[in-house]
Amino acid sequence: MQNSHESEARQQPSPEAQPEPDEVTSELAELEDRYKRALADLDNYRKRTAREIERRVAEAREALLLGWLDVVDSVERAMRIESAGPCFDGLRAVLDQMDAVLTRQGAHRIGAAGDDFDPERHEAIAVQPSADVPDRTILAVERSGFALGDRVIRPAQVVVARTPEHAS
Repeated sequence: MQNSHESEARQQPSPEAQPEPDEVTSELAELEDRYKRALADLDNYRKRTAREIERRVAEAREALLLGWLDVVDSVERAMRIESAGPCFDGLRAVLDQMDAVLTRQGAHRIGAAGDDFDPERHEAIAVQPSADVPDRTILAVERSGFALGDRVIRPAQVVVARTPEHAS
């Protein structure tokens, strides 16, 4: 049988094996700091990933809308060629449906005759002297422009008025 001193020695670790309270506190603080940093890194990763997903969805949406705009342009050109009759009425109905789809997706037309020319939203393809309207007024829209919210996805191609030289 073992004597009682031997069993006590086995149950209690030697004083040299026990860490100092300051060591335990500093190790705990270091582990807590590492834990908080890992949580912050994870949170930053989640936010960065969410932003990347939003950016890619926006790019895909914009690409799809730009494809639709090519079709809108084709229908509008066909309507200029066929300016009256049942074919024109059918094209007008199709164009109205396309505009409704674009509106549901957040896109809207920019640039209309009578608007002030804005180089951020319009592309001047011609300048025409006109004493009837103020300088830098849009006279005609040759190709509609579109914006997605406040962001221009395609500028309108427009004819811009200029005050005639002799009127100055």
